[in-house]
Parts: sequence; C-alpha cells; structure tokens
Amino acid sequence: MRGGRSDAPGPAIDALGRIGLVSYGIVHVVVAWLAVKIALGSPGAQADAQGAVAEIAGSGAGAVGLVVIAVGLVAFAVWQLAAASLGFRWVSGGERRRKRVGAVAKAIAMLGLAGVTTAFLVSGRRSGDRGMRDVVADLLRLPAGRLLVLLGGVAIVVVAITMTYTGVRRTFMGDLDLRRVPRALRLPLEVVGAVGHLARALALAVVGVLVGTAAVLSDADRAGGLDAALRTLAETPLGPVLLVVVALGFGAFGLYCAADAALRRA
Repeated sequence: MRGGRSDAPGPAIDALGRIGLVSYGIVHVVVAWLAVKIALGSPGAQADAQGAVAEIAGSGAGAVGLVVIAVGLVAFAVWQLAAASLGFRWVSGGERRRKRVGAVAKAIAMLGLAGVTTAFLVSGRRSGDRGMRDVVADLLRLPAGRLLVLLGGVAIVVVAITMTYTGVRRTFMGDLDLRRVPRALRLPLEVVGAVGHLARALALAVVGVLVGTAAVLSDADRAGGLDAALRTLAETPLGPVLLVVVALGFGAFGLYCAADAALRRA
C-alpha cells in the first residue's frame, strides 16, 4: 500500500477494483434507464440492482460479464477494507476516521451487489422488494420485532442523510487524485458526483421511510427496496417528472463512477 498508486493492497486488487467501480457505475446507469421506463409507463421494469443485473445479462454480456462484475466488486470491497485499516494517509484525526468508516460502508455495498450478481448466476432473477419484505416479515415475528424494524428504517435514513452531506459538501472529491485532472474538468466532475450522491440519498431515504412505515403498521408488505422507492416517487404529485430527475441523478452517479475508477487513490 505504501508504494502503490492507491490504498489497494497490491496492483492486482487495484486493477480489479477499478473494474468493479466501472461495473458499479454501469449498474447505476442501467437502473436509471429502468426508472425512466417506469416513468414512461412500463409495468415490467424492475429498477433496482436485481433488475439491472438481469438487464446486463440479457444485453450480450451474459454469464462471463456478470462474473467479471462480481470479481471486480469483491476486489474493490477488499481494497476499501484495506483502506479502512491502513489508508487515507493524507488526512488525519476525525477526517481520517470518517473516511475509514465510509470505506467500510462502501465495502458492504459492493459485497451486497456482488451477492446479487452471484445469486443471479446461480438461480436467476429475483425481486429485491420481495427479499426486503421477507426480511422485515421475519423480524416482525420476533418479540421486539417492530422496534428492530423501526431502528433499521431509522438507520437507513441516517445513511441517506450522511450521503446527502457527502453530496452537498462534495467530500467525495477528497478520495480522488485531482493532480491528473485539468482544472476545467474539476467543476463538472464535482457537479456530476454531487447530483449522483443526492439522487441516491433521496431514493435511500424513501426506502428507510417505507421500512419505518412497515414497523409502525406491523405490515411487512409496506416495506420495499429501491424499485419500491422509485415507484413511490412516481406516485407523488410530481410523479414521472420527479422519477426522471432521480433517474438522471443515478445516471450522473454512473458517470462519476467511471471517473472515480480512473482517479481513486483510496
């Protein structure tokens, strides 16, 4: 780590991790496209990780493409866990601790998406919303189930607030090696990254609200994942317009991931 281009534990993890970042971006671009299809009235679109993986598999990438995505995502998770342990040497104190906690969160997200990809390879397409509802239903059967589900919803909203802070304050720029970026491109990169983080924060906050509602009403069917959150946004007074705006934000985050893959140092 001390002599390499990034905090990745070795050049192989660095290279595979950057492939994983690009894959993560592609998934968000596909989710954006599926969200637009929902906004245009396509009932069969599933705008979440499961739907995106299925779309990628059917686009010609096939099983080989999904294996590459899964391996890259796991490699990036390993990179982030290494950075959480020993990385972020250019900052200190509270900022280093915050970045290391964020690296752990990124690792968890990448491993989750790798799990979705692997599950698709093993058993085919699944519904992310159904999985969320099954988990909530199991928790609600426990003695303190409603409290646990409510705390889970609150935790998701807290993560969304943290993501909002990241987008507004543009702290994600601190993980990039900007010395290789022309000054004229830095502002567009900031804007794309900020819009992407804020769009993801909004969708995640809706997921948290859905989970919290399931706890309050003791009804697992009220819960849902990303697909349910986007469909909920589509049912608001702004309806399809808001959903398209959020979809554009997801697309922006996908573009940011491509830049992130080229410039990341932690």
